[in-house]
Order: sequence, then structure tokens, then C-alpha cells
Amino acid sequence: MADQWKDFFYCEAIANDVLMTKGEKRQQKRSANTKGSDNLIVSGSVIAVADGQCMIIVEQGKIVEVCAEPGEFVWDASTEPSIFTGGLSEGIVNTFHTIGKRFTFGGDTGKDQRIYYFNIKELVGNKFGTPNPIPFRVVDRNIGLDVDVSVRCSGVYSFRLSDPLLFYTNVAGNVEREYRRGEIEGQLKTEFVSALQPAFAKISAMEVRPSALPAHVTELKDFLNEALTKKWSELRGLEVVSVALNPITLPEEDAEMIKQAQRTAMFRDPTMAAASLVGAQGDAMKAAASNQGGAMTGFMGMGMAAGAGGMNAGNLFEMGAQQQAQQQAQQQAQQQQVQSAGPPSVGGDVWFCSECGQQNNGNFCQKCGTRRIEPAAPASCGQCGWVPADPSQVPRFCQNCGQAFS
Repeated sequence: MADQWKDFFYCEAIANDVLMTKGEKRQQKRSANTKGSDNLIVSGSVIAVADGQCMIIVEQGKIVEVCAEPGEFVWDASTEPSIFTGGLSEGIVNTFHTIGKRFTFGGDTGKDQRIYYFNIKELVGNKFGTPNPIPFRVVDRNIGLDVDVSVRCSGVYSFRLSDPLLFYTNVAGNVEREYRRGEIEGQLKTEFVSALQPAFAKISAMEVRPSALPAHVTELKDFLNEALTKKWSELRGLEVVSVALNPITLPEEDAEMIKQAQRTAMFRDPTMAAASLVGAQGDAMKAAASNQGGAMTGFMGMGMAAGAGGMNAGNLFEMGAQQQAQQQAQQQAQQQQVQSAGPPSVGGDVWFCSECGQQNNGNFCQKCGTRRIEPAAPASCGQCGWVPADPSQVPRFCQNCGQAFS
């Protein structure tokens, strides 16, 4: 009779460091059933499932039921009958059959039924860091920079059990009591850091600089899940939920190399180069004035340096002015071309945008998106069809037949 009573299975609040734990029978002091068999679930037993939990029933080593919705789950498909479930006569017959089966096992149940609960909440606070530098490609097309640097990063990430069945089948197996996060944490951190390199490669393809990585954690999380699909998602039923990065650090030589490339690119503009040269000359004059050998000696040194050759500030300012004049001339030529082309043509003909001067073939400008305008039909005489030579100056009467224009 001890195995005829219906049981109530539950799971206390699962700690953050527990991934899977075995369900327990509620046995209080007032309970009349204190001698029931372990690992046995009779038909009609109630199983409670709370928020953030997923429950599975394993019978004879095989998963036979799963429930991830909070509430009460009634087990009515058990191979262990109860006289308190169904009709009385049917329950008695099934009970005697079970007694006969147990007799052959020396009184034992001859079966194993277990309930396991999984923690499917987001598991936060998983720290990581790169023990060795990770290659990162820095691309800046504005200055023509394409170089590989080494970065170090650290932070925290969170993950969750997205497929408890895979996790039980391939990882947790048939544990006696519970499976803790610490048993797999080292493996997960190593694989997570290994996946950072292909994820960083895709981030760098977006021309994101290392210092801007913390602002692209959403893309980084997606790339990490993509890199960890086979090891985490398809094998263990895990997925990365979020990633938080601390400031990225670069070796001093790599950081200085990038800064130097940016400074060099800035001097491509002759005006900027001239301004920098003027500033350097001003500093040199201050240093010459404070020369221990006398100000005249310092200025003589400046004169010798200037006479050795090289560009001076005046030449650079002149080059900058010439470039600006050329740009203005090009803009004016484009505007004149637009004005001389007249209203934009319709159909498949080439037309010029009235806003930016771009040459187009379709219905919209390829540069600014302005829609092409259909030119108005020229005014003509309704009587004889005469068309004025200047469409902007239409006379009141037709000069051919005298008919009034409408």
C-alpha cells in the first residue's frame, strides 16, 4: 500500500549556481505515506512547476515527459497504477498485476522513474578575460588604414538553458542529486574566449575601432552565438544572452601607431599642414629666444634649417587655396550643366538632378534621392498648333492665326 498513495513532487527555489536538480516528494509529519519507494511516480501524482523552471520525467533512463509552463502537472500516464486513480475494480486488477511483477523481483519495483528540474533563467555574472592578446583588424577607409593590432578585453556574460533536453542528454546525464554550474564553467569560459576571435573579425569588418567595441555588444553577442552554435546550442542547449565589456586595452606601440597614422592623414590637407607648420615655427621662435647662446644664435639656426629646403607655410596655404578654388569651380560647372540641361527629362533618357547635379537614368536621384520632375508641355495655339519660340514668354494671341491663347 505504500506505493498506492499519490505523491506531490516539487522543487525549492533553484540557486543561481545550480543548472539541474532532482525533484523531491513532499513528506511532512502529518503524511501517512512515509515508506513509499524512491524513484517511483504513481499515476495521478501531482508535479508543481514554478517560473524559471523546466521539468522532465525520466522513466527507465528515457525522457517520457517535459513541461516548461508554470503550474500543476498531473502524471496520468504512469506504468505504476494506483487504486486511488480511475475505477476501483480496474485499479485493484492493475494493482494485483503489479504485485505479481514485483514478486519476480523479490518485492522490488523493478523500475526507475525520476523527476528533474532545470534552471532556465538567465544565469548572470560569468566573468571572462583574455589571458593572451587577440588579433583585431583596424580598418579606416577615410585615411587608408588597414592594420592588425592586438587587444585585451574582459567583462561578464550571461547565458541560459534554451534546450533542457539536449543538456540532460549530452551533459548532465543521470545525476544522483544536482548538477552545478561549476562543473562546466571552466569549459564554457574557455570556449567563450576562443569564440571572441572570429566574433572580433566580423566586428572589425564593420570598420569598428577597438575603442568603440563596448558600444557594439549586441552585434558581438549575435556573432558569439553564431560561433558557438555547434558547441553550445546544438550540443548542450545553451545560448549567450548578453555581453558587457570593460574598456578595451591596446599595447602602447599599437595605439601610438594608429594615432600617428591619423595625424599623418590629417596633413593631407595642405591648409591643415600649413597651420601645423605655423604652430611649429612659433614654438621654434620661442625656443630660439630663450637660447642660452643668445637669441641671434637661435634665429641663425632657424634660418639655416629653412634654407635647407622643404615646404614653407606660404606655399602650403597657396596649395590649399588652389584646391578650394578647384572644388568651387567644379561645383559651379555642375550647376551650369544642370541649368543648361533644362528641366529633367522623363522616361529612359539621362537627366540631371536639380538639387545636386547628379546624372541619373531612373526615376530617383542616385545621390540625394530627389524624384525626377516631368517637364511641363510647351504652350501652343489650339487653332493652328503654333508654338512660341520662348516658352517663358507666351503672347496673348497667336502670331500665326490670331487665336487667343487659353
